[in-house]
Amino acid sequence: MTKIRAAITGVGGFVPEYILSNDELSRMVDTSDEWIMTRIGIKERRILKGEGKGTSDMGAAAVRELLRKTNTKPEEVDMLICGVVTPDMLFPATANIIADKTDIRNAFGYDMNAGCSSFLYALTAASKFVESGSHKKVIVVGADKMSSIVDYTDRATCPIFGDGAAAVLLEPVEEEYGLMDAMLQSDGVGRIHLHQKAGGSVKPPTHETIDAREHYIYQEGQAVFKWAVSKMADVSVDMMKKHGITAETLNWLVPHQANMRIIEATAQRMGIKREQVMINIQRYGNTTSATLPLCLWEWENQLRKGDNIILAAFGAGFTWGAVYLKWAYDGDKVAE
Repeated sequence: MTKIRAAITGVGGFVPEYILSNDELSRMVDTSDEWIMTRIGIKERRILKGEGKGTSDMGAAAVRELLRKTNTKPEEVDMLICGVVTPDMLFPATANIIADKTDIRNAFGYDMNAGCSSFLYALTAASKFVESGSHKKVIVVGADKMSSIVDYTDRATCPIFGDGAAAVLLEPVEEEYGLMDAMLQSDGVGRIHLHQKAGGSVKPPTHETIDAREHYIYQEGQAVFKWAVSKMADVSVDMMKKHGITAETLNWLVPHQANMRIIEATAQRMGIKREQVMINIQRYGNTTSATLPLCLWEWENQLRKGDNIILAAFGAGFTWGAVYLKWAYDGDKVAE
């Protein structure tokens, strides 16, 4: 029997208009452009403004563009998974809200939260539905409004995060394209280093938790940095070795955009040049679930059918992983 693979056949994206620069941030908290650029590599980030605006609004905008670019009708979509850390609300799922806002009525959907690895996890899960033959058109969204849980009095974390969303369409192919392999891992021992202290069932919201500013991101930066450098680089190198991919035959690395030094360390371990690495952290910061698909969205017109691509991420949990893709179409031929 011919093996069915799940191939990305289109990409849509959205970033908010408002740009929060390092200069503006330095007027809000004790930091500077030099400090942020030296340690993180971020120049500016996008922030979603407007009362009542949430992650689903960005996700829906990305999905609308995806449907238009791929000439897909909403009723043709039979599944939608949303990788997300900042859902609109605890329930219902943000995936369902996005589907409602884009008139997708014949699909089932759910959210997946694996920290900054959420899109990788969601993409891998979605691919299994396509490979099984049960689903033909599956949308995977990566979206986060990180500004909603950022403490803008904390100079250690507030420069890192931004808001954004992107989505991909997965469809079955019988050729040697699409998602070739995935290596996903997690280790809950790392949860103490990166989490949100309150708001869940262990510590529900109270006046005390709000006054203690426990509904924001809590991160022990040094510990997270060491784990991320090691794990993201290791899994990327392991994927190359497993499939006989060399620095010469790898077309693109799509790394999670958390810290420029982590990206550079991963590329160095893989033995690849900077020109082979998709980097937009300087413009968008860490959009968590959206970083990987936003890169694909920005670089789409440079991608060619048959390109070897490795996506790699590391996130809260701890979670990490790599996905090996063979790109399925010439991006420059997509009608805008």
